[in-house]
Amino acid sequence: MTDDDGVLAGHLQELRRGTVVVAALASLRTPGYGYALLESLARTGFEVDANTLYPLLRRLEKQGLLTAEWNTEESRPRKFYRTSTAGEDVLAALRADWRALDASITDLA
Repeated sequence: MTDDDGVLAGHLQELRRGTVVVAALASLRTPGYGYALLESLARTGFEVDANTLYPLLRRLEKQGLLTAEWNTEESRPRKFYRTSTAGEDVLAALRADWRALDASITDLA
């Protein structure tokens, strides 16, 4: 890896770090648990490290943007998350801002 590759990798990581909240809130409109969310995001080309996602899910729950409940009916209990009403509002605002930023950047080119 060259220095230029390292610089690019750092910027890509910064960009993804800022968008993982949007991806999680959008994906969890349908209830899901952490590992399934990791797999779902990876299938769509949005690679997220588990060490990034799990603390994020807890933080979003604490902020009231996700609701969570334990499913203990299976052999292994799992915590399922779902985007709350407040989370839907934040998601809509983030997506609108994303579109505005994309339009501004497009206009710069």
